[in-house]
Amino acid sequence: MIHIVFQEADIAALQAAFQLDSTMDGQVWHIQDDYAVGPIVNIYETEGYQVRRDWWKVQLENSPYSEQLDLVNDKLTVHNLQKELAEGVEVWIWMGQNQHDVCGYYWLMSQLKDYQGLISVLYLNNLPFINDKGQIFYPTRLSEISPKEFIKAKKLARVITLSEFEVDPDEWTKLMQENGGVRILEGGKKLVSKPESYYDAQILSTATADGIKLQKLISQVLQKIKSATGDVFLVGRIKALASESKLLIRGDWNKGWKDIEVATAAETQATAGE
Repeated sequence: MIHIVFQEADIAALQAAFQLDSTMDGQVWHIQDDYAVGPIVNIYETEGYQVRRDWWKVQLENSPYSEQLDLVNDKLTVHNLQKELAEGVEVWIWMGQNQHDVCGYYWLMSQLKDYQGLISVLYLNNLPFINDKGQIFYPTRLSEISPKEFIKAKKLARVITLSEFEVDPDEWTKLMQENGGVRILEGGKKLVSKPESYYDAQILSTATADGIKLQKLISQVLQKIKSATGDVFLVGRIKALASESKLLIRGDWNKGWKDIEVATAAETQATAGE
């Protein structure tokens, strides 16, 4: 059996459950890209794939993850997965209730129609679980779930239907054609395209006139926003806002994020005071 997850933290969480239930034991494969942000038009074609890689190259510049681009090869993962499916290996796709996982699911399953019947999905959509303190909560990410709760979650596994293999790729095609900079989960598997500037208001309202360390700014924005995104994308937007003279950047990007301080520009301050 092969388990598919879309966030690195989910790997260890799922593997811990295998120690409690050997019937779940299998390989855990990770789809690494975050398809909830960035260009996705013609993503399955060479040109579209290269546009996306070039976009990520810019986003990752001067980040703690600058070498990650060369490590991400989801196309190879799908190629290897198709070979395993051709041999009759069972595949479970795990999704939390967040746009990162759902976008990854759409991107992946749209390439696997030929293997209908072998692929199951487990979508933890608005479902209650018990946390370590014995309290009921509604996780949005797999990594929030305790190992023993994964054993309960496995009962959710169901084979992706032929109808879903017809309808879901159409939804993904629509999103590719819209090619918004951000995709937001509205509920269920419903995704909505938004512009790259979607999080800008939160960034601008969190930045201060006196200045705030970049990593602290990112942390505070992530705490505020309902539809979580990645720190790399937020830094990309901070750079864009600085290029538009809405933010001021102090420090040397070549020394990494820790050296950077962000302040609101005079124009932004004046607008906020109106």
